[in-house]
Amino acid sequence: MANYGDLPAEHSNYDSASIVIIPVPYDQTSTWIKGADKGPDALIEASANMELYDIETDSQVYKKGIFTDKAIIEKSSPEAMVNAVEKRVTKLIKQNKFVIVIGGEHSVSIGSIKAHSQYFKDLTVLQLDAHADTREQYHGSAYNHACVMARARENAKIVQVGIRSIDAEEINKIDPESMFLAEDIYNSDNWAEKVISRLSENVYVTIDLDVFDPSIMPSTGTPEPGGLLWYDILKLLKNVAEKKHIVGFDVVELCPKKDDKAPDFLAAKLIYKFLSYRFGN
Repeated sequence: MANYGDLPAEHSNYDSASIVIIPVPYDQTSTWIKGADKGPDALIEASANMELYDIETDSQVYKKGIFTDKAIIEKSSPEAMVNAVEKRVTKLIKQNKFVIVIGGEHSVSIGSIKAHSQYFKDLTVLQLDAHADTREQYHGSAYNHACVMARARENAKIVQVGIRSIDAEEINKIDPESMFLAEDIYNSDNWAEKVISRLSENVYVTIDLDVFDPSIMPSTGTPEPGGLLWYDILKLLKNVAEKKHIVGFDVVELCPKKDDKAPDFLAAKLIYKFLSYRFGN
């Protein structure tokens, strides 16, 4: 696999890198459109076409060093995959690396969230997503993509943003003060400030790309209408980075389409923008 950003060796070797990206091409529990296992390769391929200067932050975050780690290939069971991700992320955190996991379906986030919650206390998991993902189990597994936030709240506080699809069984488990529905965001001028007010000092961000509207992000396993747009998400990420301590994040559920590369580039650029907010200043 190529390295993220197609960076030269001096900015992409492990020893000097502050940032490590872990691809997890896993797509065993998704229930509609398959192909998220192709997401990491598509994202990294698209990233080679980014300009590495960020206009907004007047920074070049790649100079912090971004190492693209070997992909985690574990398909024997969801539990085994989660354990493999947790083990790898834990090792990297202990070596003082800032870790980003790229999926793959959303279940790949569980191990990363668990690893970060063990290491960083007073942690909130900020979920950007179309779906609540709070089922206790789905299709016989507690580690299904529909159970990510049920597992997350076992280890940390959760705040959910962009939600517009919830199963009836999830309703009674939801904290309305910590869930920001997409329809309510569109009718609010200060929604980002309200989100930040619910966060603790340390924040891990899990970004399911279906948080975006399908008009700009059609390449997901479950594209839900009525999503957020590019500058909505950037506004929130910038504010969180300025006011809280981002300890890590993941970007998941890219399901690439052969004839439409724009969503792949959006996902790659989203990572770079978020890193620019986190490290650029």
